[in-house]
Amino acid sequence: MGDHFEKGQHALLNEGEENEMEMFGYQTHSCRKTLCLAGSIFSLGILPLVFYWRPAWHVWANCVPCSLQEADVVLLRTTDEFQTYSWKKVVWIYLSALNSAFALTPDHPLITDEECLINRAIQKPDLKQSVKLHRLVASHNSITVPVCGRKAGVQELESRVLVPGDLLILTGNKVQMPCDAILIDGSCVVNEGMLTGESIPVTKTPLPQMDSCVPWKTQSEADYKRHVLFCGTEVIQAKAACSGAVRAVVLQTGFNTAKGDLVRSILYPKPMNFKLYRDAIRFLLCLVGTATIGMIYTLCVYVLSGEAPEEVVKKALDVITIAVPPALPAALTTGIIYAQRRLKKRGIFCISPQRINVCGQLNLVCFDKTGTLTREGLDLWGVVPCGKNGFQEVHCSASGRALPWGPLCAAMASCHSLVLLDETIQGDPLDLKMFEATKWEMAVSGHSVHIKGAPAHSMVVKPCKSASQVPVEGIAILHQFPFSSALQRMTVIVQELGGDRLVFMKGAPEKVASFCQPETVPTSFVSELQIYTTQGFRVIALAYRKLDMDHHTTALARDEVECDLIFLGLLILENRLKEETKPVLEELISAKIRTVMITGDNLQTAITVARKSGMVSKGQKVILIEASESTGSSSASISWKLVEEKKCIAYGNEDNYINIGEEVSDNSKEGTYHFALNGKSFQVISQHFSSLLPKILMNGTIFARMSPGQKSNLVEEFQKLDYFVGMCGDGANDCGALKMAHVGISLSEQEASVASPFTSKTSNIECVPQLIKEGRAALVTSFCMFKYMALYSMIQYIGVLLLYWEINSLSNYQFLFQDLAITTLIGVTMNLNGAYPKLVPFRPAGRLISPPLLLSVVFNILLSLAMHIVGFILVQRQPWYNTGVHSACTVQQKNISDLTTPPTTPEKVESNDAYTSFENTTIWFLGTINCIIVALVFSKGKPFRQPTYKNYIFVLMLMVQLAVCLFILFADIPDLYGRLDLLCTPVLWRVYIVIMLSCNFIVSFVVEEAIIENRALWMTIKRHFGYRSKSQYRVWHRALANDPRWPPLNQTSHSDLPECGKGVSYSNPVFESNEE
Repeated sequence: MGDHFEKGQHALLNEGEENEMEMFGYQTHSCRKTLCLAGSIFSLGILPLVFYWRPAWHVWANCVPCSLQEADVVLLRTTDEFQTYSWKKVVWIYLSALNSAFALTPDHPLITDEECLINRAIQKPDLKQSVKLHRLVASHNSITVPVCGRKAGVQELESRVLVPGDLLILTGNKVQMPCDAILIDGSCVVNEGMLTGESIPVTKTPLPQMDSCVPWKTQSEADYKRHVLFCGTEVIQAKAACSGAVRAVVLQTGFNTAKGDLVRSILYPKPMNFKLYRDAIRFLLCLVGTATIGMIYTLCVYVLSGEAPEEVVKKALDVITIAVPPALPAALTTGIIYAQRRLKKRGIFCISPQRINVCGQLNLVCFDKTGTLTREGLDLWGVVPCGKNGFQEVHCSASGRALPWGPLCAAMASCHSLVLLDETIQGDPLDLKMFEATKWEMAVSGHSVHIKGAPAHSMVVKPCKSASQVPVEGIAILHQFPFSSALQRMTVIVQELGGDRLVFMKGAPEKVASFCQPETVPTSFVSELQIYTTQGFRVIALAYRKLDMDHHTTALARDEVECDLIFLGLLILENRLKEETKPVLEELISAKIRTVMITGDNLQTAITVARKSGMVSKGQKVILIEASESTGSSSASISWKLVEEKKCIAYGNEDNYINIGEEVSDNSKEGTYHFALNGKSFQVISQHFSSLLPKILMNGTIFARMSPGQKSNLVEEFQKLDYFVGMCGDGANDCGALKMAHVGISLSEQEASVASPFTSKTSNIECVPQLIKEGRAALVTSFCMFKYMALYSMIQYIGVLLLYWEINSLSNYQFLFQDLAITTLIGVTMNLNGAYPKLVPFRPAGRLISPPLLLSVVFNILLSLAMHIVGFILVQRQPWYNTGVHSACTVQQKNISDLTTPPTTPEKVESNDAYTSFENTTIWFLGTINCIIVALVFSKGKPFRQPTYKNYIFVLMLMVQLAVCLFILFADIPDLYGRLDLLCTPVLWRVYIVIMLSCNFIVSFVVEEAIIENRALWMTIKRHFGYRSKSQYRVWHRALANDPRWPPLNQTSHSDLPECGKGVSYSNPVFESNEE
């Protein structure tokens, strides 16, 4: 109904944002509301329950469509794949009524401006949600900040009264930002660890002044965030420009800020749509159907027997509570709680426990490289200077010799974003290692240093006293163009004290070389770069040029500064693999779990790390995919090159490097192959070669130079192929992908990790297999508990319906014993099995409607039904059976004939005659002990959980329960039997009961082990009937395996060719959600 609306009834909220929603206007209709109220009364409250679970039905039943201006109720619908509905009452705010309280005149901007945010608001926020969110960010609402007004000047205001457009004055250090603001004057050093996961200080620069009226985000080139101070971040240092104040304009406040969005994502994460929970609802509906059949049966039996109406209704309702176990949700949750507790002991913390079950289905895990697969710290391995004749001899940092003075040394000393805080140098680890290698010192300019055109407190680097043959006293950093992952470079304008003004650039080698004069870049640049990147080194290039003294540094645009540079050389930094990386990846690969690397680093470095870590095994080929955007003369193109593995001769070690220049033969079919591509190629393929994207993703293993947005897109594309995707990152630039994945694992303990479902205290990837093991164990536990609770309810259901045939039932104490002494204790202890220590190369079933699980449940229900019917019929055919006898026990049993002969005088004990009967006693013993048997049979061990015998509490509890039941069965204690409303039977009949239960156990156990848990048998059945998985990645795998033309090698294709699929967008019609 929401798709057919009148004019003005529909609007789109938060367009283009993550929380985008559609809004429909409705007006309450009195006649409809009266009918719904009557329906609620006559349905005994069922209709309000239906409306609670289906909010859209509530609105459609009570209201009629209208325009948003006339609406008193709005229906909200999310625009994601879930299309979740909710409804809210509309509270109108008439600003004219506020005149007396706030002295608002009719010409006040809040009233006259129709586009004002307040005038466009038609909905009052949900008070409960607002209170929750307010408490989480209360610390940012209780500070005072200086605000500059046009008339009042600078005044201190509470942060809670800030509105967009206010002008903030930032003074001093250690200031918590209470809002999102854009910096327009001065510069700031900010700790954004709360948002990005990085505790590295970030330099913020003012928004450049432009004459045109284009939006400010467009003005700020590639990365507008370097001008924005985000709410919740800490301004460590504020440095004023020539005007003497650091000023920022408020952009967003409250829950529209980056901090507010993060808090919302924590409190209200994206809905889970795991198949297990959907199947559980369907199975419960089946139980409800079964209960309905039993209720009809009960009504027929009791009405025909002439029972009182109230007794008939009570017995019929009893059947529903018996067939549908109310303890099922609690029992399923218990296993997740135990798994969460075990994860916590291993230093893995979880804020979304439902995701633990999803972990058991993971079959693809994406890893960030730096800080995740490799060590966090970087060590400067050496410097490769560049001269007129090309690259010179490597200057190794291990030699201990200082780098000789020159532009390269000056660049290393000044081209960074380090700051001096409390006499300590802080900043990016790469910058820190580079600066420490120069053995220079850092200070802040004061009265002793005066530089024309420089800020009052500019940063100055000076050679240490022990340094010799340095002709300059120091270098002042006048202006910074900070590093951006999108731009892949940073630039500084510096001035030698008493010398020239220079520009230094540092960044990705390919990017820096593109800004240099071609004659200054050595001809061996590509080969030299390959030598280091293919050995896993991080390579940074440096360049410089002289700058005229006439220009004011802050007035220069970035593109005016970054041109005609002179190439200086390469910095070689070492980033080693973590010790745990290789064994963990080998464990995942052996368990047939795909591993993928997504990094922002160099492609060739990523390929080498993939080889060294075992992500790409020996003998496996790597195919490099390069895609280029369309230009004016040619269309978009894609090329495929087989990367050849060669030995590195230059440095005499056994490390490998990559040769891409040579054409190599097509031998990729001899073994498996992996695709490697960068972010630019991924973007081009997504836009121009979309039909090739799923084929590439099937073997795509290495994705380099990926931006944060591209990481999220890649994870989503994997999900469209029906992979269950895990993402493991250190929190830096990975937050989007961590949030998008089915399971996000953050290795960062920063505040940003709360956006990820899982956070590991240890900063290595050992947590990934452990999480998968616990997920598999929790998933199997959920299935075990579901099967047990279903069987337990069916056992009671069968027993009660059989007794209803005799107008009998179980007594309260009998129900209480089964529910508390048996089922509750089993539900608490059955889930205690830990995860099996080894990952097996297959996953547990992810659905309740899988054939083995359904067969197990149905078979055990039929087996229990057969046993109960046999016991019910046999007891009525015993020679001592007499409905008027209260006991068939004899005081002294001397021979076997006494065991089958009824006593001459009945022994009447204190009991409830409404329940006591031989059928009741037989059915109760069979059902109670059968619950214990089913628990033992359904408690699974290997290969996903620890063996059942290692769950000592569970085994001991089962033994005690069985002993108590057998004691009650064979004990001749009249008081005990009276309390439980049981009749004493001959010993031989008790032996018959034990024999029936033993046969039940043997048959159930053998079928469960030989058929239900026999994976080889089910695989044979699948092959015999030609069953094939419908998962998209399975379908593509079969298609590519039979395609002799795939993969294409040593060729280039263009997007205008039909086989490239120009304009063909890949979509998966069965992709329902990110949780499928």
